[in-house]
Amino acid sequence: MIPTPIRQVLSTIRKHQVQALLMGGQACVFYGAAQFSKDVDLTLLAAAENFARLLAALDELQADRIAVPRFDPALLARGHAVHFRCRHPLASGLRVDVMTRLRDLPEFPLLWARRTTITDADGTEFQLMAVEDLVQAKKTQRSKDWPIIEALVEGHYHATGAEPTPERIRFWLTEARGPERLVELAGRFPVQALELVATRPLLAHAISRDLAALRPALDAEARAEQEKDRAYWEPLKRELESFRRVEASERRGSETG
Repeated sequence: MIPTPIRQVLSTIRKHQVQALLMGGQACVFYGAAQFSKDVDLTLLAAAENFARLLAALDELQADRIAVPRFDPALLARGHAVHFRCRHPLASGLRVDVMTRLRDLPEFPLLWARRTTITDADGTEFQLMAVEDLVQAKKTQRSKDWPIIEALVEGHYHATGAEPTPERIRFWLTEARGPERLVELAGRFPVQALELVATRPLLAHAISRDLAALRPALDAEARAEQEKDRAYWEPLKRELESFRRVEASERRGSETG
């Protein structure tokens, strides 16, 4: 059962024909990799018409911007997220975050082409970021995201493991985070595992069934990815601080004027 506030936001986005994909924690809930998320995170097509539809949907949701930066396509293109809070009675207090650019992920048209469509019991459709792309999007500096990545891959393997395809096998071998699961995968798909060692060296430990070496290698892999995320966000965080100073100065000026 989808909570009413989430449904209200997603149905309003759909009503206004906004080309957007649900990502973040709420998408993980849909995939069964999380129990709860208090926000709606969307990535959307960076096009003037789509921005206009989004703003119309946010207006219907009585959504106000709650943080820097302001809504600006140029800032979205640099990787910033814009944050809103809904005041609509059926979605009161719910936060909506929108982005158009994500670290190490392709442009929106490709994300849209390989999206997942989920149909609710009443026939309502929800457009989600594909689980493969969601895994990449969750590779953040936050420690809490890494167990969710493992759960996403596990859920995908449980759902589709009986029907392996080259694409699925590659996804499992390159993204699985459970050491025992990786050993199993390397044993089940030895040729593919060997081919991917150059891309993911820790697969050599999975092939040799060396769990003692595999566990710290997985930890090191996660730390390296977290450092990449910190480096990506550092200049954006500096920009946010400058935006905050400008807005604070503008507020003071309007109050004294």
